[in-house]
Amino acid sequence: MSFISYLINGISLGSIYAIIALGYTMVYGIAKMLNFAHGDVIMVGAYVVFTTVSTLGLPPALGIVLATVACTLLGITIERVAYKPLRNAVSPLAVLITAIGVSYFLQNVALLVFGAGTKSFTSVVPLEALELAGGELVISGVTIVTIITGIIIMVCLTLFVNKSKAGQAMLAVSEDKGAAQLMGINVNGTIALTFAIGSALAAVAGLLLCSAYPSLTPYTGAMPGIKAFVAAVFGGIGSIPGAMIGGILLGIIEILGKAYISSQMADAIVFAVLIVVLLVKPTGILGKNIQEKV
Repeated sequence: MSFISYLINGISLGSIYAIIALGYTMVYGIAKMLNFAHGDVIMVGAYVVFTTVSTLGLPPALGIVLATVACTLLGITIERVAYKPLRNAVSPLAVLITAIGVSYFLQNVALLVFGAGTKSFTSVVPLEALELAGGELVISGVTIVTIITGIIIMVCLTLFVNKSKAGQAMLAVSEDKGAAQLMGINVNGTIALTFAIGSALAAVAGLLLCSAYPSLTPYTGAMPGIKAFVAAVFGGIGSIPGAMIGGILLGIIEILGKAYISSQMADAIVFAVLIVVLLVKPTGILGKNIQEKV
Protein backbone atom coordinates (compact mmCIF):
# COMPACT_ATOMS: atom_id res chain seq x y z
CA MET A 1 0.00 0.00 0.00
CA SER A 2 2.90 2.35 0.66
CA PHE A 3 4.06 1.91 -2.96
CA ILE A 4 0.63 2.99 -4.23
CA SER A 5 0.78 6.02 -1.94
CA TYR A 6 4.22 6.95 -3.28
CA LEU A 7 2.97 6.44 -6.84
CA ILE A 8 -0.02 8.75 -6.31
CA ASN A 9 2.20 11.39 -4.70
CA GLY A 10 4.56 11.07 -7.65
CA ILE A 11 1.72 11.59 -10.12
CA SER A 12 0.60 14.63 -8.11
CA LEU A 13 4.08 16.19 -8.08
CA GLY A 14 4.51 15.24 -11.73
CA SER A 15 1.24 16.98 -12.59
CA ILE A 16 2.66 20.21 -11.15
CA TYR A 17 5.84 19.77 -13.19
CA ALA A 18 3.67 19.04 -16.23
CA ILE A 19 1.63 22.24 -15.84
CA ILE A 20 4.85 24.27 -15.61
CA ALA A 21 6.39 22.30 -18.51
CA LEU A 22 3.39 23.12 -20.70
CA GLY A 23 4.37 26.79 -20.43
CA TYR A 24 7.94 25.97 -21.44
CA THR A 25 6.93 23.76 -24.32
CA MET A 26 4.39 26.23 -25.74
CA VAL A 27 6.84 29.13 -25.71
CA TYR A 28 9.61 27.05 -27.24
CA GLY A 29 7.36 25.34 -29.76
CA ILE A 30 5.91 28.61 -31.06
CA ALA A 31 8.50 31.32 -30.39
CA LYS A 32 11.60 29.04 -30.32
CA MET A 33 12.68 30.68 -27.03
CA LEU A 34 13.67 29.14 -23.69
CA ASN A 35 12.02 31.28 -21.02
CA PHE A 36 14.13 30.44 -17.96
CA ALA A 37 12.29 33.14 -16.00
CA HIS A 38 9.22 30.90 -16.10
CA GLY A 39 9.99 29.34 -12.71
CA ASP A 40 10.06 32.77 -11.07
CA VAL A 41 6.65 33.62 -12.50
CA ILE A 42 5.45 30.66 -10.38
CA MET A 43 6.93 32.37 -7.32
CA VAL A 44 5.23 35.67 -8.16
CA GLY A 45 1.86 33.94 -8.48
CA ALA A 46 2.33 32.20 -5.13
CA TYR A 47 3.21 35.50 -3.43
CA VAL A 48 0.09 37.14 -4.89
CA VAL A 49 -2.08 34.37 -3.42
CA PHE A 50 -0.19 34.57 -0.10
CA THR A 51 -0.64 38.35 0.13
CA THR A 52 -4.32 38.16 -0.83
CA VAL A 53 -5.30 35.31 1.48
CA SER A 54 -2.89 35.41 4.44
CA THR A 55 -2.08 39.14 4.67
CA LEU A 56 -5.31 40.79 3.48
CA GLY A 57 -7.65 38.01 4.60
CA LEU A 58 -9.54 37.90 1.29
CA PRO A 59 -11.21 34.72 -0.11
CA PRO A 60 -8.87 32.16 -1.73
CA ALA A 61 -10.89 32.25 -4.96
CA LEU A 62 -10.12 35.96 -5.32
CA GLY A 63 -6.45 35.25 -4.65
CA ILE A 64 -6.38 32.63 -7.41
CA VAL A 65 -7.98 35.03 -9.90
CA LEU A 66 -5.63 37.88 -8.97
CA ALA A 67 -2.58 35.59 -9.20
CA THR A 68 -3.64 34.36 -12.65
CA VAL A 69 -4.23 37.92 -13.91
CA ALA A 70 -0.95 39.19 -12.39
CA CYS A 71 1.13 36.37 -13.87
CA THR A 72 -0.56 36.74 -17.27
CA LEU A 73 0.26 40.45 -17.37
CA LEU A 74 3.78 39.74 -16.11
CA GLY A 75 4.34 37.16 -18.86
CA ILE A 76 3.19 39.60 -21.55
CA THR A 77 5.39 42.35 -20.08
CA ILE A 78 8.47 40.11 -19.96
CA GLU A 79 7.94 39.11 -23.59
CA ARG A 80 7.46 42.68 -24.80
CA VAL A 81 10.30 44.26 -22.79
CA ALA A 82 12.95 41.53 -22.62
CA TYR A 83 12.38 39.05 -25.46
CA LYS A 84 10.69 40.85 -28.35
CA PRO A 85 13.68 43.16 -29.06
CA LEU A 86 15.91 40.07 -29.29
CA ARG A 87 13.62 37.95 -31.44
CA ASN A 88 15.81 38.42 -34.51
CA ALA A 89 19.10 38.37 -32.63
CA VAL A 90 21.99 36.70 -34.46
CA SER A 91 22.90 34.52 -31.48
CA PRO A 92 20.22 32.57 -29.54
CA LEU A 93 22.44 32.98 -26.48
CA ALA A 94 21.25 36.61 -26.26
CA VAL A 95 17.72 35.47 -25.39
CA LEU A 96 19.02 32.81 -23.00
CA ILE A 97 21.19 35.29 -21.08
CA THR A 98 18.32 37.79 -20.97
CA ALA A 99 16.01 35.11 -19.56
CA ILE A 100 18.50 34.35 -16.79
CA GLY A 101 18.75 38.08 -16.09
CA VAL A 102 14.96 38.41 -15.84
CA SER A 103 14.93 35.42 -13.48
CA TYR A 104 17.44 37.03 -11.09
CA PHE A 105 15.60 40.36 -11.37
CA LEU A 106 12.30 38.80 -10.23
CA GLN A 107 14.02 36.95 -7.38
CA ASN A 108 15.71 40.10 -6.11
CA VAL A 109 12.51 42.16 -6.34
CA ALA A 110 10.78 39.48 -4.25
CA LEU A 111 13.66 39.63 -1.74
CA LEU A 112 13.25 43.41 -1.42
CA VAL A 113 9.46 43.27 -1.09
CA PHE A 114 8.91 40.13 0.99
CA GLY A 115 12.32 39.48 2.57
CA ALA A 116 14.37 36.31 2.59
CA GLY A 117 12.37 34.58 5.32
CA THR A 118 10.19 31.55 4.64
CA LYS A 119 6.46 32.27 4.57
CA SER A 120 3.92 29.69 5.69
CA PHE A 121 1.56 29.23 2.76
CA THR A 122 -2.10 28.50 3.52
CA SER A 123 -3.57 25.86 1.21
CA VAL A 124 -6.24 27.20 -1.13
CA VAL A 125 -7.68 23.72 -1.75
CA PRO A 126 -10.69 23.12 0.56
CA LEU A 127 -11.23 19.49 -0.50
CA GLU A 128 -11.05 16.92 2.29
CA ALA A 129 -8.69 13.93 2.13
CA LEU A 130 -9.99 10.69 0.62
CA GLU A 131 -9.53 7.49 2.64
CA LEU A 132 -9.39 4.15 0.84
CA ALA A 133 -8.82 0.53 1.87
CA GLY A 134 -10.20 1.09 5.35
CA GLY A 135 -8.02 4.12 5.99
CA GLU A 136 -4.75 2.45 4.95
CA LEU A 137 -4.47 4.67 1.89
CA VAL A 138 -5.09 8.40 2.39
CA ILE A 139 -5.07 10.74 -0.60
CA SER A 140 -4.98 14.42 0.29
CA GLY A 141 -7.39 16.89 -1.28
CA VAL A 142 -4.48 18.81 -2.81
CA THR A 143 -3.27 15.63 -4.54
CA ILE A 144 -6.71 14.93 -6.02
CA VAL A 145 -7.19 18.50 -7.23
CA THR A 146 -3.66 18.66 -8.67
CA ILE A 147 -4.03 15.49 -10.73
CA ILE A 148 -7.48 16.46 -12.04
CA THR A 149 -6.31 20.00 -12.82
CA GLY A 150 -3.30 18.72 -14.76
CA ILE A 151 -5.47 16.43 -16.91
CA ILE A 152 -8.06 19.15 -17.59
CA ILE A 153 -5.39 21.70 -18.54
CA MET A 154 -3.68 19.32 -20.96
CA VAL A 155 -6.95 18.36 -22.66
CA CYS A 156 -8.15 21.98 -22.91
CA LEU A 157 -4.80 23.18 -24.20
CA THR A 158 -4.65 20.44 -26.83
CA LEU A 159 -8.17 21.27 -28.03
CA PHE A 160 -7.38 24.99 -28.04
CA VAL A 161 -4.24 24.59 -30.15
CA ASN A 162 -5.77 22.11 -32.61
CA LYS A 163 -9.32 23.44 -32.94
CA SER A 164 -9.38 27.21 -32.32
CA LYS A 165 -8.43 29.96 -34.75
CA ALA A 166 -5.84 31.34 -32.32
CA GLY A 167 -4.40 27.85 -31.88
CA GLN A 168 -4.08 27.41 -35.63
CA ALA A 169 -2.29 30.77 -35.77
CA MET A 170 0.13 29.47 -33.13
CA LEU A 171 0.85 26.38 -35.21
CA ALA A 172 1.43 28.53 -38.28
CA VAL A 173 3.83 30.84 -36.41
CA SER A 174 5.71 27.83 -35.06
CA GLU A 175 6.23 26.55 -38.61
CA ASP A 176 7.32 29.81 -40.26
CA LYS A 177 6.92 33.29 -38.77
CA GLY A 178 7.53 35.04 -42.09
CA ALA A 179 5.01 32.98 -44.05
CA ALA A 180 2.45 33.33 -41.23
CA GLN A 181 2.81 37.11 -41.32
CA LEU A 182 2.32 37.13 -45.10
CA MET A 183 -0.90 35.19 -44.59
CA GLY A 184 -2.22 37.96 -42.35
CA ILE A 185 -1.46 36.42 -38.95
CA ASN A 186 -0.47 38.83 -36.18
CA VAL A 187 2.82 37.21 -35.18
CA ASN A 188 3.52 39.59 -32.29
CA GLY A 189 0.04 39.09 -30.88
CA THR A 190 0.26 35.31 -31.26
CA ILE A 191 3.58 35.11 -29.41
CA ALA A 192 2.25 37.44 -26.69
CA LEU A 193 -0.79 35.16 -26.31
CA THR A 194 1.53 32.18 -25.94
CA PHE A 195 3.43 33.89 -23.13
CA ALA A 196 0.14 34.91 -21.50
CA ILE A 197 -1.17 31.33 -21.48
CA GLY A 198 2.14 29.93 -20.22
CA SER A 199 2.32 32.49 -17.41
CA ALA A 200 -1.31 31.85 -16.39
CA LEU A 201 -0.44 28.14 -16.13
CA ALA A 202 2.57 29.11 -13.98
CA ALA A 203 0.22 30.86 -11.55
CA VAL A 204 -1.92 27.71 -11.25
CA ALA A 205 1.19 25.57 -10.77
CA GLY A 206 2.50 27.96 -8.11
CA LEU A 207 -0.58 27.80 -5.92
CA LEU A 208 -0.82 24.01 -6.29
CA LEU A 209 2.89 23.60 -5.48
CA CYS A 210 2.70 25.77 -2.37
CA SER A 211 -0.55 24.13 -1.27
CA ALA A 212 1.15 20.73 -1.41
CA TYR A 213 4.44 21.97 0.09
CA PRO A 214 3.34 24.94 2.27
CA SER A 215 6.45 27.12 2.33
CA LEU A 216 7.26 30.13 0.21
CA THR A 217 10.52 32.00 -0.42
CA PRO A 218 11.80 34.16 -3.31
CA TYR A 219 13.56 31.02 -4.62
CA THR A 220 10.51 28.74 -4.48
CA GLY A 221 10.10 28.58 -8.25
CA ALA A 222 13.76 28.10 -9.17
CA MET A 223 14.20 24.33 -8.79
CA PRO A 224 10.64 23.37 -9.89
CA GLY A 225 11.22 25.55 -12.95
CA ILE A 226 14.42 23.70 -13.83
CA LYS A 227 12.78 20.31 -13.25
CA ALA A 228 9.80 21.33 -15.38
CA PHE A 229 12.21 22.25 -18.17
CA VAL A 230 13.76 18.81 -17.76
CA ALA A 231 10.25 17.33 -17.98
CA ALA A 232 9.58 19.26 -21.19
CA VAL A 233 12.82 17.97 -22.74
CA PHE A 234 12.13 14.50 -21.34
CA GLY A 235 8.72 14.31 -23.01
CA GLY A 236 9.80 16.09 -26.20
CA ILE A 237 9.91 19.87 -26.03
CA GLY A 238 7.28 21.41 -28.26
CA SER A 239 4.82 18.57 -27.63
CA ILE A 240 1.88 19.22 -25.27
CA PRO A 241 1.20 15.52 -24.50
CA GLY A 242 4.97 15.04 -24.22
CA ALA A 243 5.19 17.74 -21.54
CA MET A 244 2.43 16.01 -19.57
CA ILE A 245 4.01 12.56 -19.87
CA GLY A 246 7.48 13.91 -19.07
CA GLY A 247 6.23 15.78 -16.02
CA ILE A 248 4.36 12.82 -14.56
CA LEU A 249 7.26 10.41 -15.17
CA LEU A 250 9.67 12.89 -13.60
CA GLY A 251 7.47 13.26 -10.52
CA ILE A 252 7.15 9.49 -10.10
CA ILE A 253 10.92 9.00 -10.49
CA GLU A 254 11.64 11.71 -7.93
CA ILE A 255 9.22 10.42 -5.29
CA LEU A 256 10.21 6.76 -5.71
CA GLY A 257 13.88 7.80 -5.67
CA LYS A 258 13.37 9.59 -2.36
CA ALA A 259 11.42 6.67 -0.90
CA TYR A 260 13.55 3.72 -1.99
CA ILE A 261 17.03 5.03 -2.75
CA SER A 262 17.96 8.31 -1.09
CA SER A 263 16.16 11.58 -0.45
CA GLN A 264 19.45 13.43 -0.93
CA MET A 265 20.11 11.71 -4.27
CA ALA A 266 16.62 12.16 -5.70
CA ASP A 267 17.50 15.20 -7.83
CA ALA A 268 20.64 13.51 -9.13
CA ILE A 269 18.58 10.44 -10.09
CA VAL A 270 16.11 12.63 -12.00
CA PHE A 271 18.84 14.28 -14.06
CA ALA A 272 20.65 10.96 -14.59
CA VAL A 273 17.48 9.43 -16.03
CA LEU A 274 17.15 12.44 -18.33
CA ILE A 275 20.71 11.96 -19.59
CA VAL A 276 20.02 8.29 -20.33
CA VAL A 277 16.78 9.13 -22.18
CA LEU A 278 18.50 11.79 -24.29
CA LEU A 279 21.33 9.42 -25.14
CA VAL A 280 18.81 6.87 -26.38
CA LYS A 281 16.31 9.33 -27.93
CA PRO A 282 17.68 12.89 -28.12
CA THR A 283 14.32 14.38 -29.16
CA GLY A 284 12.57 13.09 -26.03
CA ILE A 285 9.75 10.59 -25.71
CA LEU A 286 7.28 12.22 -28.13
CA GLY A 287 9.69 14.58 -29.88
CA LYS A 288 10.12 14.44 -33.62
CA ASN A 289 13.26 14.76 -35.69
CA ILE A 290 13.13 17.98 -37.68
CA GLN A 291 15.12 18.13 -40.89
CA GLU A 292 16.09 21.64 -41.91
CA LYS A 293 16.48 22.46 -45.61
CA VAL A 294 19.57 24.42 -46.54
